[in-house]
Amino acid sequence: MPNSPDNVGPFPTVDHAHSAPHPTSFNHTSAVVSSLSLTSLGSSLFTSIPLKNIHPWPPNIAVKPYLSQTPKHHCYITMVSPDPSSHTQPMPKSSLKAKASSWLTDSFLFLGGAFLALLLLLTIYSFIYPNSTPPSNFGRTVTIPSSSPGRHSDPGPDLHSDPPDRSFYDDPELTYTIGKPVKKWDEKRRQWLMLHPSFRAGAVDRVLMVTGSQPAACRNPVGDHLLLRFFKNKVDYCRIHGHDLFYNNAFMHPEMKTYWAKIPVIRAAMVAHPEAEWIWWVDSDALFTDMDFKLPLHKYREHNLVVHGWAHLILDTHSWTGLNAGVFLIRNCQWSMEFLEAWAAMGPQTPEYEKWGEKLRATFKDKAFPESDDQTGLAYLIYKENEKWADRIYLESDYYFEGYWAEIVGNLENITEKYTEIERRQGDGDVARLRRRHAEKVSEQYGAFREEFLKDAGTGYGAGSWRRPFVTHFTGCQPCSGAHNQMYSRTSCGDGMQKALMFADNQVLRKYGFVHRAAAEGSLRPLPFNYPVVSVS
Repeated sequence: MPNSPDNVGPFPTVDHAHSAPHPTSFNHTSAVVSSLSLTSLGSSLFTSIPLKNIHPWPPNIAVKPYLSQTPKHHCYITMVSPDPSSHTQPMPKSSLKAKASSWLTDSFLFLGGAFLALLLLLTIYSFIYPNSTPPSNFGRTVTIPSSSPGRHSDPGPDLHSDPPDRSFYDDPELTYTIGKPVKKWDEKRRQWLMLHPSFRAGAVDRVLMVTGSQPAACRNPVGDHLLLRFFKNKVDYCRIHGHDLFYNNAFMHPEMKTYWAKIPVIRAAMVAHPEAEWIWWVDSDALFTDMDFKLPLHKYREHNLVVHGWAHLILDTHSWTGLNAGVFLIRNCQWSMEFLEAWAAMGPQTPEYEKWGEKLRATFKDKAFPESDDQTGLAYLIYKENEKWADRIYLESDYYFEGYWAEIVGNLENITEKYTEIERRQGDGDVARLRRRHAEKVSEQYGAFREEFLKDAGTGYGAGSWRRPFVTHFTGCQPCSGAHNQMYSRTSCGDGMQKALMFADNQVLRKYGFVHRAAAEGSLRPLPFNYPVVSVS
Protein backbone atom coordinates (compact mmCIF):
# COMPACT_ATOMS: atom_id res chain seq x y z
CA MET A 1 0.00 0.00 0.00
CA PRO A 2 1.53 3.36 -0.87
CA ASN A 3 2.53 5.59 1.94
CA SER A 4 0.22 8.42 2.92
CA PRO A 5 1.02 11.83 1.51
CA ASP A 6 3.37 14.01 3.41
CA ASN A 7 1.56 16.43 5.57
CA VAL A 8 2.31 19.94 4.40
CA GLY A 9 1.54 21.93 7.49
CA PRO A 10 1.04 25.64 7.91
CA PHE A 11 4.09 27.74 8.49
CA PRO A 12 4.33 31.30 9.73
CA THR A 13 4.40 33.93 7.02
CA VAL A 14 6.87 36.80 7.14
CA ASP A 15 6.38 39.84 4.95
CA HIS A 16 8.92 42.59 4.56
CA ALA A 17 8.22 46.05 3.21
CA HIS A 18 11.10 48.25 2.10
CA SER A 19 11.28 51.99 1.53
CA ALA A 20 14.34 53.57 -0.01
CA PRO A 21 15.63 56.71 1.74
CA HIS A 22 15.34 59.91 -0.26
CA PRO A 23 18.58 61.91 -0.60
CA THR A 24 17.98 65.45 0.64
CA SER A 25 20.15 68.26 -0.75
CA PHE A 26 21.26 71.27 1.26
CA ASN A 27 22.59 74.73 0.21
CA HIS A 28 26.28 74.63 0.92
CA THR A 29 26.69 78.39 1.24
CA SER A 30 23.84 78.64 3.75
CA ALA A 31 25.44 75.93 5.89
CA VAL A 32 28.76 77.71 5.97
CA VAL A 33 27.15 81.02 6.80
CA SER A 34 25.22 79.45 9.69
CA SER A 35 28.42 77.88 10.98
CA LEU A 36 30.30 81.15 10.89
CA SER A 37 27.45 83.06 12.46
CA LEU A 38 27.63 80.75 15.49
CA THR A 39 31.42 81.09 15.49
CA SER A 40 31.03 84.84 15.66
CA LEU A 41 28.59 84.43 18.53
CA GLY A 42 31.12 82.27 20.36
CA SER A 43 33.87 84.85 19.86
CA SER A 44 31.77 87.63 21.40
CA LEU A 45 31.59 85.63 24.61
CA PHE A 46 35.36 85.69 25.09
CA THR A 47 36.43 89.05 23.58
CA SER A 48 35.35 92.63 23.97
CA ILE A 49 35.74 93.34 20.28
CA PRO A 50 32.32 94.01 18.74
CA LEU A 51 31.39 91.88 15.72
CA LYS A 52 29.45 92.89 12.62
CA ASN A 53 27.12 90.65 10.66
CA ILE A 54 28.57 88.10 8.31
CA HIS A 55 28.40 89.23 4.68
CA PRO A 56 30.15 88.64 1.34
CA TRP A 57 33.29 90.55 0.59
CA PRO A 58 32.61 94.38 0.67
CA PRO A 59 34.64 96.44 -1.79
CA ASN A 60 35.33 99.44 0.46
CA ILE A 61 35.95 98.03 3.95
CA ALA A 62 39.22 96.54 5.09
CA VAL A 63 38.66 93.08 6.49
CA LYS A 64 40.71 90.06 7.38
CA PRO A 65 39.70 86.84 5.58
CA TYR A 66 38.52 84.08 7.86
CA LEU A 67 40.16 80.65 7.69
CA SER A 68 37.23 78.76 6.11
CA GLN A 69 36.71 79.49 2.41
CA THR A 70 35.01 77.88 -0.59
CA PRO A 71 36.06 78.14 -4.25
CA LYS A 72 33.18 80.45 -5.21
CA HIS A 73 32.03 82.02 -1.94
CA HIS A 74 34.17 83.78 0.67
CA CYS A 75 32.66 84.45 4.06
CA TYR A 76 34.33 87.10 6.19
CA ILE A 77 34.01 88.62 9.63
CA THR A 78 34.46 92.41 9.64
CA MET A 79 36.96 93.40 12.29
CA VAL A 80 36.07 97.02 13.32
CA SER A 81 38.73 99.00 15.15
CA PRO A 82 37.84 100.19 18.66
CA ASP A 83 36.79 103.80 19.16
CA PRO A 84 40.01 105.86 19.62
CA SER A 85 38.32 108.08 22.17
CA SER A 86 37.94 105.22 24.56
CA HIS A 87 41.58 104.09 24.39
CA THR A 88 44.29 106.71 24.63
CA GLN A 89 47.27 104.37 24.86
CA PRO A 90 48.60 102.61 21.75
CA MET A 91 48.28 98.83 21.59
CA PRO A 92 51.62 97.05 22.04
CA LYS A 93 52.83 94.59 19.38
CA SER A 94 52.01 90.93 19.95
CA SER A 95 54.82 88.52 20.48
CA LEU A 96 55.15 85.25 18.47
CA LYS A 97 53.93 83.31 21.45
CA ALA A 98 50.88 85.51 21.75
CA LYS A 99 50.12 85.04 18.07
CA ALA A 100 50.31 81.23 18.40
CA SER A 101 48.02 81.34 21.40
CA SER A 102 45.54 83.53 19.54
CA TRP A 103 45.56 81.12 16.56
CA LEU A 104 44.83 78.15 18.81
CA THR A 105 42.03 80.05 20.50
CA ASP A 106 40.48 80.97 17.17
CA SER A 107 40.72 77.35 16.02
CA PHE A 108 38.91 76.02 19.07
CA LEU A 109 36.29 78.72 18.74
CA PHE A 110 35.78 77.82 15.08
CA LEU A 111 35.40 74.10 15.84
CA GLY A 112 32.98 74.85 18.64
CA GLY A 113 30.95 77.11 16.42
CA ALA A 114 30.88 74.52 13.65
CA PHE A 115 29.58 71.90 16.08
CA LEU A 116 26.85 74.22 17.31
CA ALA A 117 25.88 75.00 13.71
CA LEU A 118 25.61 71.28 12.90
CA LEU A 119 23.48 70.72 15.99
CA LEU A 120 21.19 73.55 14.94
CA LEU A 121 20.82 72.09 11.44
CA LEU A 122 19.90 68.68 12.83
CA THR A 123 17.32 70.26 15.12
CA ILE A 124 15.73 72.19 12.26
CA TYR A 125 15.75 69.04 10.08
CA SER A 126 13.98 67.01 12.79
CA PHE A 127 11.12 69.51 12.74
CA ILE A 128 10.86 69.48 8.95
CA TYR A 129 10.99 65.64 8.67
CA PRO A 130 9.59 64.19 11.93
CA ASN A 131 9.74 60.57 10.61
CA SER A 132 12.96 58.62 10.67
CA THR A 133 12.55 57.71 7.01
CA PRO A 134 12.59 60.62 4.53
CA PRO A 135 9.76 60.78 2.00
CA SER A 136 10.25 58.88 -1.25
CA ASN A 137 10.80 60.42 -4.67
CA PHE A 138 7.25 59.64 -5.79
CA GLY A 139 5.48 61.25 -2.87
CA ARG A 140 4.06 57.92 -1.67
CA THR A 141 3.89 56.67 1.89
CA VAL A 142 5.07 53.09 2.36
CA THR A 143 3.29 51.42 5.26
CA ILE A 144 5.19 48.73 7.12
CA PRO A 145 2.86 45.77 7.80
CA SER A 146 1.99 45.29 11.43
CA SER A 147 3.67 42.36 13.15
CA SER A 148 0.96 42.04 15.75
CA PRO A 149 -0.79 38.66 15.77
CA GLY A 150 -4.27 38.21 14.39
CA ARG A 151 -6.15 37.02 11.35
CA HIS A 152 -5.73 40.38 9.59
CA SER A 153 -1.92 40.52 9.88
CA ASP A 154 -1.36 37.82 7.23
CA PRO A 155 -0.97 39.48 3.82
CA GLY A 156 -1.68 36.19 2.02
CA PRO A 157 0.23 34.51 -0.81
CA ASP A 158 2.72 36.64 -2.71
CA LEU A 159 1.59 36.43 -6.34
CA HIS A 160 4.47 38.57 -7.66
CA SER A 161 7.46 36.56 -6.51
CA ASP A 162 9.03 33.45 -8.03
CA PRO A 163 12.63 33.03 -6.83
CA PRO A 164 15.31 31.98 -9.33
CA ASP A 165 16.13 28.84 -7.34
CA ARG A 166 15.67 25.63 -9.31
CA SER A 167 12.45 23.68 -8.78
CA PHE A 168 10.75 20.75 -10.48
CA TYR A 169 9.54 23.17 -13.17
CA ASP A 170 13.15 23.42 -14.41
CA ASP A 171 13.32 19.67 -15.05
CA PRO A 172 13.06 19.10 -18.84
CA GLU A 173 11.68 15.60 -18.16
CA LEU A 174 8.65 16.94 -16.29
CA THR A 175 5.34 16.42 -18.09
CA TYR A 176 1.75 17.43 -17.44
CA THR A 177 0.21 14.50 -19.30
CA ILE A 178 -1.22 11.12 -18.44
CA GLY A 179 1.12 8.23 -19.27
CA LYS A 180 4.26 9.85 -17.87
CA PRO A 181 3.92 9.81 -14.09
CA VAL A 182 5.85 12.22 -11.88
CA LYS A 183 8.13 10.61 -9.32
CA LYS A 184 8.68 11.91 -5.77
CA TRP A 185 5.86 14.40 -6.18
CA ASP A 186 5.37 14.93 -2.44
CA GLU A 187 9.01 15.96 -2.06
CA LYS A 188 8.83 18.25 -5.09
CA ARG A 189 5.71 19.98 -3.80
CA ARG A 190 7.34 20.43 -0.39
CA GLN A 191 10.45 21.99 -1.95
CA TRP A 192 8.31 24.37 -4.00
CA LEU A 193 6.47 25.50 -0.87
CA MET A 194 9.80 26.07 0.86
CA LEU A 195 10.80 28.37 -2.01
CA HIS A 196 7.45 30.16 -1.80
CA PRO A 197 6.90 30.62 1.96
CA SER A 198 3.89 32.92 1.55
CA PHE A 199 1.90 29.90 0.28
CA ARG A 200 2.68 27.67 3.28
CA ALA A 201 0.08 29.14 5.61
CA GLY A 202 -3.20 27.35 4.97
CA ALA A 203 -1.66 24.94 2.46
CA VAL A 204 -3.34 21.87 3.98
CA ASP A 205 -6.81 23.35 3.34
CA ARG A 206 -6.21 25.02 -0.02
CA VAL A 207 -8.64 23.82 -2.70
CA LEU A 208 -8.61 24.27 -6.47
CA MET A 209 -11.95 23.61 -8.14
CA VAL A 210 -11.73 22.22 -11.67
CA THR A 211 -14.60 21.96 -14.12
CA GLY A 212 -15.16 22.27 -17.85
CA SER A 213 -17.17 21.56 -20.95
CA GLN A 214 -16.65 20.44 -24.53
CA PRO A 215 -14.73 22.66 -27.00
CA ALA A 216 -17.58 23.00 -29.51
CA ALA A 217 -20.85 24.87 -29.12
CA CYS A 218 -23.78 22.98 -27.62
CA ARG A 219 -26.29 21.31 -29.93
CA ASN A 220 -29.09 22.15 -27.55
CA PRO A 221 -30.27 25.71 -28.45
CA VAL A 222 -30.25 26.75 -24.79
CA GLY A 223 -27.33 24.51 -23.83
CA ASP A 224 -24.62 27.18 -23.81
CA HIS A 225 -26.80 29.48 -21.72
CA LEU A 226 -27.43 26.67 -19.24
CA LEU A 227 -23.72 25.87 -18.99
CA LEU A 228 -23.01 29.56 -18.40
CA ARG A 229 -25.46 29.60 -15.51
CA PHE A 230 -24.00 26.40 -14.07
CA PHE A 231 -20.55 27.96 -14.34
CA LYS A 232 -21.71 31.18 -12.65
CA ASN A 233 -22.98 29.06 -9.77
CA LYS A 234 -19.51 27.56 -9.29
CA VAL A 235 -17.88 30.98 -9.51
CA ASP A 236 -20.25 32.25 -6.82
CA TYR A 237 -19.45 29.38 -4.48
CA CYS A 238 -15.68 29.72 -4.97
CA ARG A 239 -15.78 33.47 -4.42
CA ILE A 240 -17.72 33.08 -1.16
CA HIS A 241 -15.40 30.38 0.20
CA GLY A 242 -12.06 31.57 -1.17
CA HIS A 243 -11.34 28.75 -3.63
CA ASP A 244 -9.53 29.13 -6.93
CA LEU A 245 -11.36 27.87 -10.01
CA PHE A 246 -10.06 26.49 -13.29
CA TYR A 247 -12.51 26.07 -16.17
CA ASN A 248 -11.30 24.02 -19.13
CA ASN A 249 -12.98 23.57 -22.51
CA ALA A 250 -10.21 21.77 -24.40
CA PHE A 251 -9.18 18.12 -24.58
CA MET A 252 -5.81 17.75 -22.88
CA HIS A 253 -5.45 14.29 -24.38
CA PRO A 254 -6.64 13.83 -27.98
CA GLU A 255 -8.11 10.38 -27.31
CA MET A 256 -9.55 10.93 -23.83
CA LYS A 257 -12.90 12.61 -24.44
CA THR A 258 -16.41 12.62 -22.95
CA TYR A 259 -16.31 11.36 -19.37
CA TRP A 260 -12.62 10.41 -19.60
CA ALA A 261 -11.56 14.00 -20.39
CA LYS A 262 -11.52 14.98 -16.71
CA ILE A 263 -8.53 12.80 -15.78
CA PRO A 264 -5.92 14.57 -17.99
CA VAL A 265 -7.23 17.94 -16.77
CA ILE A 266 -6.86 16.93 -13.12
CA ARG A 267 -3.38 15.54 -13.77
CA ALA A 268 -2.26 18.82 -15.36
CA ALA A 269 -3.89 20.89 -12.60
CA MET A 270 -1.92 19.02 -9.94
CA VAL A 271 1.38 20.07 -11.54
CA ALA A 272 0.21 23.59 -12.36
CA HIS A 273 -0.95 24.19 -8.77
CA PRO A 274 1.54 22.77 -6.26
CA GLU A 275 0.16 25.25 -3.70
CA ALA A 276 -3.21 23.42 -3.69
CA GLU A 277 -3.65 20.47 -1.36
CA TRP A 278 -6.92 19.35 -2.97
CA ILE A 279 -8.21 19.28 -6.53
CA TRP A 280 -12.01 19.35 -6.57
CA TRP A 281 -13.61 18.10 -9.77
CA VAL A 282 -17.24 19.18 -10.36
CA ASP A 283 -19.09 18.18 -13.54
CA SER A 284 -20.50 20.94 -15.72
CA ASP A 285 -24.09 19.78 -15.02
CA ALA A 286 -23.66 19.88 -11.21
CA LEU A 287 -24.41 22.97 -9.13
CA PHE A 288 -24.18 24.09 -5.52
CA THR A 289 -27.54 24.41 -3.81
CA ASP A 290 -26.20 25.26 -0.35
CA MET A 291 -23.91 28.26 -0.72
CA ASP A 292 -23.18 28.36 3.04
CA PHE A 293 -21.93 24.80 3.42
CA LYS A 294 -18.19 24.38 3.73
CA LEU A 295 -16.28 21.20 2.95
CA PRO A 296 -15.40 19.33 6.17
CA LEU A 297 -11.78 18.81 5.11
CA HIS A 298 -10.73 17.77 8.61
CA LYS A 299 -12.90 14.70 8.11
CA TYR A 300 -10.73 13.55 5.20
CA ARG A 301 -7.27 14.17 6.67
CA GLU A 302 -6.37 10.45 6.44
CA HIS A 303 -7.72 10.02 2.90
CA ASN A 304 -6.66 11.00 -0.58
CA LEU A 305 -9.86 10.58 -2.58
CA VAL A 306 -13.41 11.56 -1.55
CA VAL A 307 -16.35 10.48 -3.68
CA HIS A 308 -20.07 10.18 -3.07
CA GLY A 309 -21.01 6.51 -2.66
CA TRP A 310 -21.80 3.48 -0.53
CA ALA A 311 -19.31 0.69 0.10
CA HIS A 312 -21.91 -2.08 0.33
CA LEU A 313 -23.29 -1.29 -3.13
CA ILE A 314 -19.81 -1.68 -4.61
CA LEU A 315 -18.35 -4.52 -2.56
CA ASP A 316 -21.50 -6.58 -1.95
CA THR A 317 -24.06 -5.68 -4.60
CA HIS A 318 -21.45 -4.98 -7.31
CA SER A 319 -23.40 -2.06 -8.72
CA TRP A 320 -21.76 0.50 -10.98
CA THR A 321 -24.07 3.13 -9.45
CA GLY A 322 -22.63 2.50 -5.99
CA LEU A 323 -20.78 5.78 -6.46
CA ASN A 324 -20.84 8.81 -8.75
CA ALA A 325 -17.66 10.12 -10.34
CA GLY A 326 -19.17 13.47 -11.35
CA VAL A 327 -17.94 15.19 -8.18
CA PHE A 328 -14.85 14.18 -6.20
CA LEU A 329 -11.94 15.53 -4.17
CA ILE A 330 -8.46 14.20 -4.83
CA ARG A 331 -5.39 15.14 -2.81
CA ASN A 332 -2.45 16.64 -4.66
CA CYS A 333 0.08 13.94 -3.74
CA GLN A 334 2.15 11.02 -5.08
CA TRP A 335 -0.60 8.52 -4.23
CA SER A 336 -3.00 10.42 -6.47
CA MET A 337 -0.46 10.61 -9.29
CA GLU A 338 -0.25 6.81 -9.28
CA PHE A 339 -3.98 6.37 -8.83
CA LEU A 340 -4.78 8.55 -11.85
CA GLU A 341 -2.45 6.44 -13.98
CA ALA A 342 -4.20 3.24 -12.87
CA TRP A 343 -7.61 4.80 -13.49
CA ALA A 344 -6.66 6.16 -16.91
CA ALA A 345 -5.32 2.74 -17.97
CA MET A 346 -8.94 1.74 -18.65
CA GLY A 347 -9.51 4.71 -20.97
CA PRO A 348 -9.86 4.97 -24.76
CA GLN A 349 -6.21 5.93 -25.28
CA THR A 350 -5.06 2.40 -24.39
CA PRO A 351 -5.10 -0.64 -26.70
CA GLU A 352 -6.97 -2.56 -23.98
CA TYR A 353 -9.97 -0.24 -24.07
CA GLU A 354 -12.45 -2.74 -25.51
CA LYS A 355 -11.26 -5.51 -23.20
CA TRP A 356 -11.72 -3.21 -20.27
CA GLY A 357 -15.31 -2.59 -21.35
CA GLU A 358 -15.98 -6.31 -21.33
CA LYS A 359 -14.29 -6.78 -17.97
CA LEU A 360 -16.19 -3.96 -16.31
CA ARG A 361 -19.53 -5.16 -17.60
CA ALA A 362 -18.79 -8.69 -16.45
CA THR A 363 -17.93 -7.42 -12.97
CA PHE A 364 -20.86 -5.02 -12.58
CA LYS A 365 -23.86 -6.75 -14.05
CA ASP A 366 -26.12 -3.71 -13.98
CA LYS A 367 -23.82 -1.68 -16.21
CA ALA A 368 -26.06 -0.39 -19.03
CA PHE A 369 -23.54 0.12 -21.87
CA PRO A 370 -20.57 -1.94 -23.13
CA GLU A 371 -17.71 0.60 -23.32
CA SER A 372 -15.36 1.31 -20.45
CA ASP A 373 -16.26 4.46 -18.52
CA ASP A 374 -14.68 6.42 -15.68
CA GLN A 375 -17.33 5.72 -13.04
CA THR A 376 -17.35 1.95 -13.46
CA GLY A 377 -13.55 2.00 -13.67
CA LEU A 378 -13.37 3.77 -10.29
CA ALA A 379 -15.74 1.24 -8.75
CA TYR A 380 -13.59 -1.57 -10.19
CA LEU A 381 -10.42 -0.22 -8.51
CA ILE A 382 -12.23 -0.06 -5.17
CA TYR A 383 -13.65 -3.55 -5.56
CA LYS A 384 -10.88 -5.52 -7.27
CA GLU A 385 -7.83 -3.62 -5.97
CA ASN A 386 -9.22 -2.95 -2.56
CA GLU A 387 -6.02 -3.64 -0.63
CA LYS A 388 -4.00 -1.26 -2.79
CA TRP A 389 -6.33 1.73 -2.91
CA ALA A 390 -9.45 1.46 -0.77
CA ASP A 391 -8.06 2.50 2.61
CA ARG A 392 -7.25 5.95 1.19
CA ILE A 393 -10.66 6.40 -0.46
CA TYR A 394 -13.54 7.93 1.49
CA LEU A 395 -17.04 7.09 0.28
CA GLU A 396 -19.07 10.05 1.55
CA SER A 397 -22.70 9.35 2.35
CA ASP A 398 -23.35 11.59 5.36
CA TYR A 399 -24.52 14.53 3.26
CA TYR A 400 -25.20 15.42 -0.37
CA PHE A 401 -21.59 15.64 -1.48
CA GLU A 402 -23.23 14.95 -4.85
CA GLY A 403 -26.99 14.63 -4.96
CA TYR A 404 -29.30 13.03 -7.49
CA TRP A 405 -31.46 15.85 -8.85
CA ALA A 406 -34.65 13.81 -9.31
CA GLU A 407 -35.00 13.29 -5.54
CA ILE A 408 -34.04 16.87 -4.66
CA VAL A 409 -35.79 19.47 -6.81
CA GLY A 410 -39.31 18.59 -5.63
CA ASN A 411 -38.35 19.51 -2.05
CA LEU A 412 -36.64 22.88 -2.69
CA GLU A 413 -39.73 25.00 -1.99
CA ASN A 414 -40.30 23.26 1.34
CA ILE A 415 -36.64 23.83 2.27
CA THR A 416 -36.93 27.53 1.47
CA GLU A 417 -39.98 27.88 3.71
CA LYS A 418 -38.29 26.05 6.61
CA TYR A 419 -35.23 28.30 6.48
CA THR A 420 -37.46 31.39 6.29
CA GLU A 421 -39.44 30.26 9.33
CA ILE A 422 -36.25 30.14 11.37
CA GLU A 423 -35.34 33.71 10.47
CA ARG A 424 -38.83 35.05 11.20
CA ARG A 425 -38.52 34.24 14.89
CA GLN A 426 -38.48 37.39 16.99
CA GLY A 427 -37.02 37.99 20.43
CA ASP A 428 -34.14 35.61 19.79
CA GLY A 429 -30.79 37.38 19.53
CA ASP A 430 -29.14 34.43 17.83
CA VAL A 431 -31.79 34.37 15.11
CA ALA A 432 -31.37 38.11 14.67
CA ARG A 433 -27.77 37.45 13.71
CA LEU A 434 -28.96 35.41 10.72
CA ARG A 435 -31.04 38.36 9.49
CA ARG A 436 -28.22 40.84 9.87
CA ARG A 437 -26.93 42.37 6.66
CA HIS A 438 -23.28 41.60 6.09
CA ALA A 439 -20.50 41.70 3.52
CA GLU A 440 -20.29 38.70 1.24
CA LYS A 441 -16.66 38.13 2.26
CA VAL A 442 -17.71 37.12 5.78
CA SER A 443 -20.54 34.80 4.72
CA GLU A 444 -18.88 31.68 6.16
CA GLN A 445 -19.41 33.03 9.68
CA TYR A 446 -23.15 33.30 9.12
CA GLY A 447 -23.23 29.81 7.66
CA ALA A 448 -21.72 28.58 10.93
CA PHE A 449 -24.41 30.52 12.87
CA ARG A 450 -27.12 28.81 10.87
CA GLU A 451 -25.88 25.32 11.76
CA GLU A 452 -27.13 25.85 15.32
CA PHE A 453 -30.69 25.85 14.00
CA LEU A 454 -30.36 22.89 11.63
CA LYS A 455 -29.89 20.11 14.17
CA ASP A 456 -33.37 18.78 13.42
CA ALA A 457 -33.12 19.25 9.66
CA GLY A 458 -31.57 15.87 8.98
CA THR A 459 -28.71 15.19 6.58
CA GLY A 460 -30.52 16.24 3.42
CA TYR A 461 -31.53 12.71 2.33
CA GLY A 462 -35.12 11.71 1.75
CA ALA A 463 -38.47 13.45 2.01
CA GLY A 464 -38.22 13.93 5.79
CA SER A 465 -35.13 16.13 5.60
CA TRP A 466 -35.31 19.88 5.04
CA ARG A 467 -31.57 20.72 4.98
CA ARG A 468 -30.33 22.35 1.81
CA PRO A 469 -28.62 19.76 -0.41
CA PHE A 470 -24.97 20.67 -0.89
CA VAL A 471 -24.56 19.71 -4.57
CA THR A 472 -27.35 18.86 -6.99
CA HIS A 473 -26.20 16.87 -10.01
CA PHE A 474 -28.36 16.75 -13.14
CA THR A 475 -26.92 13.47 -14.28
CA GLY A 476 -28.69 12.11 -17.33
CA CYS A 477 -30.17 15.47 -18.40
CA GLN A 478 -27.33 16.39 -20.78
CA PRO A 479 -28.01 20.16 -20.88
CA CYS A 480 -25.44 20.78 -23.64
CA SER A 481 -26.40 18.10 -26.14
CA GLY A 482 -30.05 17.85 -25.15
CA ALA A 483 -29.87 14.06 -25.57
CA HIS A 484 -31.25 13.36 -22.12
CA ASN A 485 -31.73 9.92 -20.68
CA GLN A 486 -35.04 8.42 -21.70
CA MET A 487 -35.88 7.98 -18.04
CA TYR A 488 -36.56 11.71 -17.91
CA SER A 489 -38.51 14.12 -20.04
CA ARG A 490 -37.12 17.34 -21.46
CA THR A 491 -39.59 19.27 -19.32
CA SER A 492 -38.62 17.56 -16.06
CA CYS A 493 -34.93 18.21 -16.69
CA GLY A 494 -35.51 21.81 -17.81
CA ASP A 495 -37.85 22.72 -14.97
CA GLY A 496 -35.61 21.01 -12.44
CA MET A 497 -32.53 22.92 -13.56
CA GLN A 498 -34.46 26.20 -13.50
CA LYS A 499 -35.66 25.62 -9.93
CA ALA A 500 -32.26 24.58 -8.63
CA LEU A 501 -30.44 27.50 -10.29
CA MET A 502 -32.91 30.02 -8.86
CA PHE A 503 -32.79 28.37 -5.44
CA ALA A 504 -29.00 28.77 -5.35
CA ASP A 505 -28.92 32.22 -6.93
CA ASN A 506 -31.33 33.67 -4.37
CA GLN A 507 -28.86 32.74 -1.63
CA VAL A 508 -26.20 34.78 -3.44
CA LEU A 509 -28.39 37.72 -4.45
CA ARG A 510 -29.62 38.20 -0.90
CA LYS A 511 -26.10 39.35 0.03
CA TYR A 512 -26.56 42.05 -2.59
CA GLY A 513 -30.02 43.08 -1.33
CA PHE A 514 -32.21 41.30 -3.89
CA VAL A 515 -34.03 38.05 -4.68
CA HIS A 516 -35.73 36.76 -7.82
CA ARG A 517 -39.39 37.67 -8.19
CA ALA A 518 -40.37 34.22 -9.48
CA ALA A 519 -38.64 31.03 -10.48
CA ALA A 520 -39.27 31.61 -14.18
CA GLU A 521 -38.36 35.29 -14.32
CA GLY A 522 -35.07 37.15 -14.49
CA SER A 523 -36.34 40.28 -12.75
CA LEU A 524 -35.39 41.03 -9.15
CA ARG A 525 -37.07 42.64 -6.18
CA PRO A 526 -35.22 44.57 -3.44
CA LEU A 527 -35.23 43.27 0.10
CA PRO A 528 -36.30 45.52 3.01
CA PHE A 529 -34.30 45.93 6.18
CA ASN A 530 -34.84 43.10 8.71
CA TYR A 531 -36.08 40.69 6.05
CA PRO A 532 -37.86 38.24 6.36
CA VAL A 533 -39.54 39.65 9.48
CA VAL A 534 -40.52 42.51 7.19
CA SER A 535 -42.01 40.91 4.09
CA VAL A 536 -41.14 41.76 0.52
CA SER A 537 -43.62 44.04 -1.20
